[in-house]
Amino acid sequence: GEMERIDLPPVGPTDLPLSLLEMGCSGRFELITHPQPNDQPLYPQSTLPHGLPPTSVGLETEVEKRFLRDPAWLPIHDTDAAFHRLAERDVRVDSLLHCSSSPLHSGISVVRDPTTGMLLDFTEVLLGDTGISAKNSMSLQRPPNPNPSESLRGSNTNYPFLPGLLTVPPGLKVGMDFSDKGLNGHALREKTYDSPSTPGTPSTEKKDGGTTKPGEGHEERKRWAIPVDITSPCDDFYKRIPNPAFKYPFELDMFQKQAVLRLEAHESVFVAAHTSAGKTVVAEYAIALSQKHMTRTIYTSPIKALSNQKFRDFKTTFGDVGLLTGDVQLSPEASCLIMTTEILRSMLYNGSEVIRDLEWVIFDEVHYINDAERGVVWEEVLIMLPDHVSIILLSATVPNAVEFSEWIGRIKKKHIYVISTAKRPVPLEHYLYTGNSTKTQKEMFLLLDPTGNFQTKGYYSAIDAKKERTSKHAQSFGTKNASQKTTPNQDRAVWLSLLHFLSQRQQTPVVAFTFSRTRCDDNARSLASMDLTSSGEKSDIHSFFQKSLSRLRGGDRQLPQILLMRDLLKRGIAVHHSGILPILKEVIEMLFSRGLVKVLFATETFAMGVNMPARTVVFDSIRKHDGTGFRNLLPGEYIQMAGRAGRRGLDATGTVIILCKSGVHDMGELHVMMLGKPTVLQSQFRLTYTMILNLLRVEALRVTDMMRRSFSESHRDTQAHEQQIGQLKQTLSSLPPLDTEGQLSDLLPYYYTVTELRITAEALQCAVLGSVNGLKALSVGRVVVVNNKQHFNALGVLLQVSSDSVNRTFTALVICEKGNEEGGGDSPNASAFPHLYNTALFLPDGPCSHTVQKLKLQDVSAITVKTLKVIPDRIIDNYNKRQQPRFRLDPPGQAISTATQELLRLAEANPGGVVTLDAVNDLQLKSVDVVEGTMRLRLLQDSLKDFNCIHSPTFSEQFLRVQERMSVQEELDKLLFLVSDQSLSLLPEYHQRIKVLQSLQYVDNSGAVQLKGRVACQISSHELLLTELLFENALSPLAPEESAALLSCLVFQQKTQVEPHITNTLQEGIERVLAVAQRIGELQRDCGITQTAEEFVGQFKFGLTEVVYCWARGMPFAEIAQLTDVQEGTVVRCIQRLDEVLKEVRQAARIVGDSVLGSKMEKASLAIRRDIVFTASLYTH
Repeated sequence: GEMERIDLPPVGPTDLPLSLLEMGCSGRFELITHPQPNDQPLYPQSTLPHGLPPTSVGLETEVEKRFLRDPAWLPIHDTDAAFHRLAERDVRVDSLLHCSSSPLHSGISVVRDPTTGMLLDFTEVLLGDTGISAKNSMSLQRPPNPNPSESLRGSNTNYPFLPGLLTVPPGLKVGMDFSDKGLNGHALREKTYDSPSTPGTPSTEKKDGGTTKPGEGHEERKRWAIPVDITSPCDDFYKRIPNPAFKYPFELDMFQKQAVLRLEAHESVFVAAHTSAGKTVVAEYAIALSQKHMTRTIYTSPIKALSNQKFRDFKTTFGDVGLLTGDVQLSPEASCLIMTTEILRSMLYNGSEVIRDLEWVIFDEVHYINDAERGVVWEEVLIMLPDHVSIILLSATVPNAVEFSEWIGRIKKKHIYVISTAKRPVPLEHYLYTGNSTKTQKEMFLLLDPTGNFQTKGYYSAIDAKKERTSKHAQSFGTKNASQKTTPNQDRAVWLSLLHFLSQRQQTPVVAFTFSRTRCDDNARSLASMDLTSSGEKSDIHSFFQKSLSRLRGGDRQLPQILLMRDLLKRGIAVHHSGILPILKEVIEMLFSRGLVKVLFATETFAMGVNMPARTVVFDSIRKHDGTGFRNLLPGEYIQMAGRAGRRGLDATGTVIILCKSGVHDMGELHVMMLGKPTVLQSQFRLTYTMILNLLRVEALRVTDMMRRSFSESHRDTQAHEQQIGQLKQTLSSLPPLDTEGQLSDLLPYYYTVTELRITAEALQCAVLGSVNGLKALSVGRVVVVNNKQHFNALGVLLQVSSDSVNRTFTALVICEKGNEEGGGDSPNASAFPHLYNTALFLPDGPCSHTVQKLKLQDVSAITVKTLKVIPDRIIDNYNKRQQPRFRLDPPGQAISTATQELLRLAEANPGGVVTLDAVNDLQLKSVDVVEGTMRLRLLQDSLKDFNCIHSPTFSEQFLRVQERMSVQEELDKLLFLVSDQSLSLLPEYHQRIKVLQSLQYVDNSGAVQLKGRVACQISSHELLLTELLFENALSPLAPEESAALLSCLVFQQKTQVEPHITNTLQEGIERVLAVAQRIGELQRDCGITQTAEEFVGQFKFGLTEVVYCWARGMPFAEIAQLTDVQEGTVVRCIQRLDEVLKEVRQAARIVGDSVLGSKMEKASLAIRRDIVFTASLYTH
């Protein structure tokens, strides 16, 4: 009766603080039961994959529905009554409990009689992989994504497909290796040598015909990359490929045939060849093959412009081609997709459905992996590609192609055939040009002939030609200063005379590489008097120009840059660099490839572009600024640019000309640049937050695995290490056991103390020797204590000190027992280091003898305070003389016997040990290491006296055993460390970055990705800053155009001199961004990352805020260009990339559930997507 009287307060909204939160992205939920603070909203709905549980439809919509079905049903005057009529709905709670049926876990199979086919029985069969989906499995067996919009790019809640082989099951710390060590390993090893090789090329068989033994590790390891011999003829090519997937109108080169054979066998290849050699053939064949096999190919290139050009080329060849770049998406269902590497990376991380059907991925211009900023993307993509995809790598000639392919082969577990050719279809001739007037315009001197011989004759003729016109001063002082600035008028004279000369000799079209944008523009403008086109060509150029720009709005066609370029183009001159408007660049490229542009002033980017060869290439200078300072061109850069000379099928040779404006360049520098090795492929792998978060959200992938597989760690030869570890473990187990009973119980601690003492003493000795005072002390006549195999605490006197500072040796006279001059009687306990605790000096039992020998630094265990007067030359001569057989029995000379007597007298006077020089007090070495070392040394020496084991009769032999055992153990520990994750060079940085992510709450302490981390996964660059801005609502006070202007700081990278004029809210926004950046920068600093906060904040440049703001508000481009000193092309590129950022922010806002921000970004995007900035590329139409 008492129980019922408890009054419960009415249930309020705070009583059941339950909410569901999706954990990670695998479809698991967690019930959150701790009460929410009242002011804080519930977690946003969209962290649930299907939104919140269903609720009933609003009354308005239902009334509306009834009304539309039957207008008479709704009374006109009293609409409220209609609502009341609807209010009595029947509530069905169980509708909330409805859930879709889970997939069947088993099926039924029939058992039949094998002879009659009669049904005998039914058995239940378990089905594997039933509950898997893109949200919880990396298997290729998972059902395709039902959502068509996600199937192309994937979604950031998808798991990626499994890259490579898993050795560790998800959730376990270590894996199992089931391969049978004995037999299989051997059989496997045999198999890899019978790799299918082209007739005529012996495959990598062992020369002696034997199989490989584990010891011959080298042969064994080199097995992933297989260099293909391209000199051997391939006569049966057409027999082996009777109906090729793609027929070429010309006979293929050797290297192309080899590559095609490999592709037919579905092998991966690495093709390194010069630009014009025809690597595209390999790519085309792969695309044709995948069309034949009904699979897909992805072609990636480093640069967007390159993707566009390739799209046009392949579209004309194959038809079924799509293009995906940051802002364009054309026919994504095509069998060949062209994209930038970044997009492929996000497709891999987001588990795109395209990956299932992928047969080939073609990486063009792989040498771009050296790019400091973006090189890491290539490595990520190569590591993340699943097993069934074959890889084609196309690259300029690189010296370490085999090493690079070896790395890829090893992480992908497949053979990579390396096909490299240095042959140029059109050989090059390199000239120096010294002309600068009509009179001297023919002064062109051959420096390097097509066969690659350096002509010094030409070099000296160029110097002479230049000499005739230089001042007396330059003649006498040579022309070291070739980098002197020349005046614009001198430049103009050089260009005019050169171009007249070349056009007379019909050497056009010419590409003139100039390493600054302003120089390009100035050079082109200075040629106002030149006209290189005929009237027919002029009308062609005019009509093409008008047609191409017809898509622009009227005002945009009158932009100053366009008008200027139109005048230049009519005269056959053009400029190509990043400051030129993209559409104008494309017009110029197309006119150039049609031979209508006769002279093109271009920067280095043109050489990265698609195959646009010219007749002649001219280098305006051979020095460029690489962002830190001026330097000469690297051989790789020079080859890449010079390789634009010579059009296949049109020119017999290509001409490369280096201008000598102020003087002839240094011969050595020219030689290195023309004939040096091109740049090696080097890993630019670094950790990025996006990479870490993307890998953390999938349990089966570990960041350390990614690091271990990166090219920067490719020197880790784990296989060989594992082998050595096995051998060492065996050795350890075969060693005799240690006797550590009784007196010997402290043998191991003794060993450790002695080892430390030895190391400390050696370090101290090195410090002494490296110091001035130490060397002064170790001079002729100094008495030292000697300890080595032969001597134990013997006194010696120095006679000579070698001058070699690296391995310094000392010649000394040392006293010894009679009969032990040769060191034959090896003292039994030499290796037990007794001198470390026993300072008693050596006194000969019988008569005292002596020996003169060279001592190493380790042999001198102490420097005493005593010196003797000696005559070194006499002693050494006398000793050497008495080493000869016939003077063997002569008595020692006066000098020697005096010295020996003196040493003996010293030893007898101080049997307990002579006073030694102290490094700190006597030699004045005051550095911390030395002071600490000396103190440590004293401590250790004192502690040695207290050990019991040294009194044991079997001490020395037991000590030797310990030593042997320990040296094996140390070696083993070293190898185990090298194989473990602990030795990864980036591991410390990884822990630092995780710390940053934890303190910003992107991941929790167990490493599970939180909401903020999920948002950051969506963002490809500056992910921390953008995510922080989102979560701090920094964009909410801004109008759409202001937020676009603010975010421009993430994509604009140049310096600008113009101060932008902006609204107050924008100014506050900028300050807020800087404050957040400062906060992140300082946090990174605190977590140990090397970048300073200033550097971090300095990445964000606000020079274009005003420009973007005005553009988003609808100001025409012509007026915008007036607001800034940044060139038009850069502005356009910047706004295009800004659009991609806005897209990412919109996606992120969707994840957070901030619809206001999402629609604001949508508006901002629409505001900037107009006119000249977003005209479609000419290549894609």
